[in-house]
Amino acid sequence: MDHDEVLALFDDRIRRNARPDGPGVRVERDSAVVRQVGGPGDWNGVVWSGLDEAAADAADAAIAEQVRHFTALGLEFEWKAYSHDRPADLGERLRAAGFTPGPDEALMIARIADLPTEVVLPEGVRLHAVTDPAGVDLMVEAHAQAFGADLPGLRGRMLDHLRHGTGTVGMVVALAGDRPVSAARMELNPGTGFAGLWGGGTVPDWRGRGIYRALVAHRARLAADLGYHYLQVDASEDSRPILQRLGFARLSTTTPYVYRP
Repeated sequence: MDHDEVLALFDDRIRRNARPDGPGVRVERDSAVVRQVGGPGDWNGVVWSGLDEAAADAADAAIAEQVRHFTALGLEFEWKAYSHDRPADLGERLRAAGFTPGPDEALMIARIADLPTEVVLPEGVRLHAVTDPAGVDLMVEAHAQAFGADLPGLRGRMLDHLRHGTGTVGMVVALAGDRPVSAARMELNPGTGFAGLWGGGTVPDWRGRGIYRALVAHRARLAADLGYHYLQVDASEDSRPILQRLGFARLSTTTPYVYRP
């Protein structure tokens, strides 16, 4: 896999030409910025920016315009910045404008053809496809136990996908008996060749038994069957080493900068 080529494809297909990630949201293009706008329970933010390295004033003006836009709507929003974005001091400029940075994550991408797709689960664990509200509740419960907190808006967004039949999100829960011990989802981007892996958290007492790897393999197989070529993950330091061993490459670093009106 040519890292530079794939990163350029990701920037162009997933960021610069982003599509709404769910019902009721829209993607807007404002000069050198691409943003997603929805309601309070949706993900709102900047997915791509093509700011000029040499025009510092223009970069600051573009940042200020996004603050004005989302503030006028009464929405908290995120500027999803990447380490290869320009200007090189974009993060510093966002902090100066009142944004709060979250934890860095590694942008990991792999060719699906290079990934293992055999699902190997520990004894007593089975995978359950999420197709109804009860399944969404199981997924949310697993995430809450795995991450130590609820993920704001996740349940509502996933229910919207089911209700509207978007066909762009696949969800799965790993069950030990009737207990949800891990959960994950895959977000499809039709026409781009890229599918995104999200979630994948496992409850503490079930970690280290291969469930995370099994969920990656399960979703890789589904994506391959649907004709996708690449999987993308925003990986924490916990999951990054596992993904590297599976065949993912780190192509950049992404940092969420959050602005709260």
